[in-house]
Amino acid sequence: APDLMTLAKALSGGVVPIGAVMGTADVWEVWQENPLIHSSTFGGNPLACAAGLAAIDVIIEENLVERAQQQGDKIRDGLRGLQEKFPRCINEVRGVGLMIGIEFTHADIAGLVIAGLAQRDVLAAYTLNNPTVIRLEPPLIISDEQVQTSLQAFEESVAQTALLVADESWDEE
Repeated sequence: APDLMTLAKALSGGVVPIGAVMGTADVWEVWQENPLIHSSTFGGNPLACAAGLAAIDVIIEENLVERAQQQGDKIRDGLRGLQEKFPRCINEVRGVGLMIGIEFTHADIAGLVIAGLAQRDVLAAYTLNNPTVIRLEPPLIISDEQVQTSLQAFEESVAQTALLVADESWDEE
């Protein structure tokens, strides 16, 4: 377990900007002695805090953590089936919950698949540190129908790309 952890971005459900810092009791002892050791221009913003608490309530009430795991399992299983079908294109499928990474055999394949997905109204992006890996980050409320639609779009995009790189010279690059 970390001594300190920062949270931000979706903490308010996307309503307003908010960030938080969490820490162990030992770390917070120093802060209790002098709470003015740190100040913040926007610290304690009531609107941001209300939005953050409401987002946490929805996550708990709608079991979104469990749902993310279940839907993520479905997506990863489907993608792993495509990895078996297109081994020259897909190296690995990985992730936790609905944060999913797909590693391709070549950066150009990743780019072509992203373009193919965009043609099919599915958004995906490169990871910031590896152009052979794209990420899928669907919303926690993704439906079964949307999972199937996305997997279909992914399969069509990879198949389209596989046709473009079917010649043997691709392997030599």
